[in-house]
Amino acid sequence: MQPQFTLTFTAGPEHIDVLGHVNNAVWVQWMEAIATAHWEAVAPPEHVAAYVWVVARHEIDYKGNIAEGESVTAETFIPEGPSGARFDRRVDFRNAAGKVIVSARTTWAMIDKATGRLLRVTPEVAAPFVGGR
Repeated sequence: MQPQFTLTFTAGPEHIDVLGHVNNAVWVQWMEAIATAHWEAVAPPEHVAAYVWVVARHEIDYKGNIAEGESVTAETFIPEGPSGARFDRRVDFRNAAGKVIVSARTTWAMIDKATGRLLRVTPEVAAPFVGGR
């Protein structure tokens, strides 16, 4: 089992689209928010200071939605080790009943903050995210 990280998000009026539920773009913002929070909570400070992550690809399955005032629990984890500069991350959003209503797999690429160049993800960078618990 991979280390997991969770956050709760509550839909406010600014998140709601014309259909009365959370807009698809908001789900993507929440995916970025939990990924960033996980990185900042788990990575050593020297890695947070040296590297930044950018999205290379999103794959999202929408199986449900929530309305204003409702909350979801987002759970993120890294399903497997890195591939070069890229690292896949999963995020599942569960409604109050515990059902996964949005599931995503995002490919992130690691950038050196000082040079702006892609970097290979080293075992030291990956270790806090892919080890067993």
